[in-house]
Amino acid sequence: MVWTRGAVNRAVLGVLGVGLLGAGLWLVGGDLGVAARLPSWWPADGTGSVLMDRAGLARLRGTGWWTPVVMTTASLLTVLFVYWALAQIHSGRTRPLALPSPGATVHPHTLAGALSARVAQLPGVARCRARVLPRGGTRLDVGLRVWLEPGTPPDAVLPGLTALAAEAEAAAAPCITRTRIRLSSTSHRTPHVR
Repeated sequence: MVWTRGAVNRAVLGVLGVGLLGAGLWLVGGDLGVAARLPSWWPADGTGSVLMDRAGLARLRGTGWWTPVVMTTASLLTVLFVYWALAQIHSGRTRPLALPSPGATVHPHTLAGALSARVAQLPGVARCRARVLPRGGTRLDVGLRVWLEPGTPPDAVLPGLTALAAEAEAAAAPCITRTRIRLSSTSHRTPHVR
């Protein structure tokens, strides 16, 4: 859902950008100072010309399809943009996750805090930041950012991290859990003498 929303946003912004670029080029091309420097294939307008004159607009309005098409298109575009704008609003609260026990729930923020505390207790781990994101009602994305103490190889910490990730997946049993672990090392802080 997030990837689809991002792709739609980029596509709409790209189409709007190309449309605005074309409109800007068309308007710039209408200036007489710029019109003299345009390529020969560029359509040139005469002095005082308009995009659609009164006779052409009256002819379009006289046809039976013009008014319903314009009104329907404008209404659909308005509804589409309002829906798109409302879809961008994110509520700050996430719903609690259902646990296997009847009536038991846990908030994703609480689960992330507990997971961070458990990972930080592993030997060789300096600190940890966990993030739990519910995706729909059946998926759960868990992200662990783990900073290792100086001199600790990742191989020494991975078995404990894997065991805690499996424990977290079992705790959120109805949900399908995907865990990502990112390892970083803390810098060797050497004292500087002046």
